[in-house]
Amino acid sequence: MPDLSAWSTGRLLTTAARLVEQSWNQRLAELDITHAGFTALGVLASVGPLRQAQLAELVHVQAQTIGKTLSRLESRGYIERTRGDDDRRSQTVRITDKGRAILELGRDIERTLVSDEALLSPELRDHLRAAIEELAEPHRHVRGRPDLHAVQDRGSEG
Repeated sequence: MPDLSAWSTGRLLTTAARLVEQSWNQRLAELDITHAGFTALGVLASVGPLRQAQLAELVHVQAQTIGKTLSRLESRGYIERTRGDDDRRSQTVRITDKGRAILELGRDIERTLVSDEALLSPELRDHLRAAIEELAEPHRHVRGRPDLHAVQDRGSEG
C-alpha cells in the first residue's frame, strides 16, 4: 500500500469513494442493481416524483449520466418515466412498488456494508457531510437553481 500520509485530502476522498462504490456494487449485484440505481431509488422514495434533470442534480451526476441508470431501473420495473404534457422532452420519474421493495432489500445490505466502528462514528459522518455540503455549494451558485421540489403527482390531484 502506498504512503497515504502524503496524499492530498481530495485524493483520499476520491479513493475512499471509489472503494466504497466498488463494495456497494459487489454487494448489490445479488439484487441486480448498482449503487447509482440504489441511490436514485432512495431519492425518489424520499422526495417523490422528479424530473430526470432534477434527480440527476440531487444525486450529483450529469443528466446524461443518469439516463443509463434510469433505463436499467425502468427495464426491471423499479421506476416509471412519463413525458411531460407541456414539454415532451422532459420526463418525470417515479418509483414503483417493485422499486420500493428492492430499495428495502438494498437498505438491508447497507446496514451490513460498513461494520468498522471507526467508519460508523458520528464524527466521521459529520466531517463527510460537511465536505459534501462544502463541495456541492459552488455548483448551486453556478447553476443558479433554487431548491428542487418533487413534481406534483397528477394522479393525486383533484
